[in-house]
Amino acid sequence: MGAIMDIAGLRNKRGLNPHQWTIIGFAAIIAAGALLLALPVSSADGESVGLLDALFTATSAVCVTGLTVIDTGTSFSLFGQYVIMLLIQIGGMGFMAYGVIIALLLGKRIGLKHRVFIQESTKSTSIKGLVKLVKAIVLITFSFEAAGAALLWLRWMPELGAGQAAYYAVFHAVSAFNNAGFGLWPDSLVGYAGDPIVNLAITSLFIMGGIGFIVIVDVYRKRSWSRFSLHTKIVLLITAMLSGGGFLVILGLELLNPAVFGALSWPEKLWAAYFQSVTTRTAGFNTVDLTGMLAASQFLMIFLMFIGASSGSTGGGIKTNTFMVLLVAMYSSIRGRRQIHVFNRRISTEIVLSALSVIIISLGLVLTVSFLLSITEAGQPFLSLLFEATSAFATVGMTIGVTPELSPIGKIIIICTMFAGRLGPLTLAYALASRQRDSKIGYPEEKVLIG
Repeated sequence: MGAIMDIAGLRNKRGLNPHQWTIIGFAAIIAAGALLLALPVSSADGESVGLLDALFTATSAVCVTGLTVIDTGTSFSLFGQYVIMLLIQIGGMGFMAYGVIIALLLGKRIGLKHRVFIQESTKSTSIKGLVKLVKAIVLITFSFEAAGAALLWLRWMPELGAGQAAYYAVFHAVSAFNNAGFGLWPDSLVGYAGDPIVNLAITSLFIMGGIGFIVIVDVYRKRSWSRFSLHTKIVLLITAMLSGGGFLVILGLELLNPAVFGALSWPEKLWAAYFQSVTTRTAGFNTVDLTGMLAASQFLMIFLMFIGASSGSTGGGIKTNTFMVLLVAMYSSIRGRRQIHVFNRRISTEIVLSALSVIIISLGLVLTVSFLLSITEAGQPFLSLLFEATSAFATVGMTIGVTPELSPIGKIIIICTMFAGRLGPLTLAYALASRQRDSKIGYPEEKVLIG
């Protein structure tokens, strides 16, 4: 079926499970991207950027993070930027989607074994209709990117010229929809803090990419709240709540901070608060100087980054639906309910335990990385290191000055964190854990004190 299909694990000769093949596939693409970016032709000055920086950039692109140790627009040549854009596209859509499309173009049949890998890649709950879902993913991706690029091209054409505006529009549209956060300006989008077109185009792209392909397809097909799946309802509700709440809190806090909002007009203040609230959904762009924001605002952004986007999307984090399941379970426990339900649908104990596992593993990973960075990056404020660790794990791509100053060991730590965050804690856990059958032995129950 071709090289991509082999990488994706559609020829499962060694009996590896889908989670293990997912890790191998992503690692192979990152390695190939790093080698390409390390070539002199990928550098703006004709000299290699170095293997470590190339690996960092490739990992950030494939994991759609956006953290960069060297500036994308000035350090890489046009060829290097093309490579980064391709890696972002593959990482956002999932390499499995490309494998399926190539197989279909070659007239190959997607068998049951292959569909299991596709299910893992797309986070689908059913094995039915997966090929149609992949086709929809490709159509949705290119449709939104094309629409966003067209709008940005019209906006930037007067100041950049038709040719350069087209390239910048396509690059930023691909980066935004895939929640990558890579930009061609050194200060991200700070120059467009109050620009309605740029704000709406970029945020619309990464919000749509962040709610997930399954939600977009469900909304398109059913077009009625009452007919939406429980997953779709949860994602739309919690996304609106976090975005709205984040906007109000950031606006309220930063109005007291003249260092960031002081020079902005009221419309610009509103746009800036809105953008910084929704970009934490793992988008990675910023329209104000994050280093000048209040510590309270930065801490709120850490919380929003940790939650991240939604399952089956181009974003990272523990996911909005995971967070919502835990909230519902906590509420049911406080109310003394035996069943956990929302929108007249019951949530199984297995799903609640999975959500709890994701949150505990993720929290443990972020704290561990923050601890390690406090050793390797001595002298940096701990809040900045916590921000960096969360941004890397949730594949957000925002930083408050730590990334460009990372030591070689710090870069390796962040590379591993981005990789783990893109795969997800459960994928890593299932890939590393050995299979064990449930014991047939029953044990007596005993109470354990809680709280």
